[in-house]
Amino acid sequence: MTVSTTYTVSGMTCEHCVASVTEELSELAGVQQVDVQLASGAVTVTSDRELGTDEVHAAVTEAGYQLVG
Repeated sequence: MTVSTTYTVSGMTCEHCVASVTEELSELAGVQQVDVQLASGAVTVTSDRELGTDEVHAAVTEAGYQLVG
């Protein structure tokens, strides 16, 4: 099973921001791919399981940004 979910992250302004968010989300169990669109703040996470909003929120917060919604 592969699950792709798109989130919106605010506060990212540069490629370093993208790298930080990608790194933190990639550390979550089951995550296979993280695609960050800097201009829109859209972050698509592909994993082999359904991710909980709490764990995604915690990873984004750890990176120093905010999950919107």
